[in-house]
Amino acid sequence: MSIPFPIEAYLRDVSGRVDALLLQLAEKRRRGAVPRFSEAMEYALLGGGKRLRPALALASCEAFAGDVGDGGLAMRFGLSLEMIHTYSLVHDDLPCMDDDDLRRGRPTVHKRFDEATAVLVGDGLQSLAFETLLATSDPRASALAALLATAAFHMVEGQAIDIAAEGRALSEREVLELMAAKTGALIAAAVAGGAIAASGEERGMLSVGDKLGLAFQIADDLLDRTADTATLGKAAGKDVAAGKATLPALLGIEEARRRADAVCTEALAALEPLGPRAEALRALARFVVTRKR
Repeated sequence: MSIPFPIEAYLRDVSGRVDALLLQLAEKRRRGAVPRFSEAMEYALLGGGKRLRPALALASCEAFAGDVGDGGLAMRFGLSLEMIHTYSLVHDDLPCMDDDDLRRGRPTVHKRFDEATAVLVGDGLQSLAFETLLATSDPRASALAALLATAAFHMVEGQAIDIAAEGRALSEREVLELMAAKTGALIAAAVAGGAIAASGEERGMLSVGDKLGLAFQIADDLLDRTADTATLGKAAGKDVAAGKATLPALLGIEEARRRADAVCTEALAALEPLGPRAEALRALARFVVTRKR
């Protein structure tokens, strides 16, 4: 009988490494900057979270025998992914967007500081993500920057689609397109980027990432309906109240859960030829659909 991969320990290790490196970046930005802005940026960056996107990038890089150390390109890319993800959360929480007061169990940036500061924090994190990624002579960094820029644009486009769709019935195809853009694009970039950092090519990992992005968003939408605020660390049931277009709303909870399991199975099948080196990536794929928050 095989021993299950210690996914929680793996995520804790990645999170600890990512947090330490993000703190270093934040500390550098304190010098000569407006204190309130610097404090807010650090508050946003170090607010907890699973650090799933850096973990996916590192696990994908490991699957292709790449460098997953703190000084490697995969980690640099992972930090940039996390900064883009964090900026998106800061902006999504604003009153003009999703109007959330709680994120990861504590006040959102605009509630802890103010709306203008939150906008600037998001803007600053987006710029810092690309500065961090490109501060290396590694020729693969430019390919990763292009991948990240494209994914970030699709993420923003997905948010625009989501806002326009509130209270309006969407077809299943439209919901899937929305999910692929808003959440799936950055997760797909994480998986593909790890392969690029290791080998210079995405090695079919973009397709795997697309499947994991879809599974992640379905699981997220299911949690909004089935978990409570204390567990999630953010307001539960908001998607339902806002009439958001989701697969659980369209197909029901059980069918949506079946879809998430099915696409996860497809991703796992695509990873099977990579052998033992991809065990962390396979464990993360399973975690995407079984997580509780």
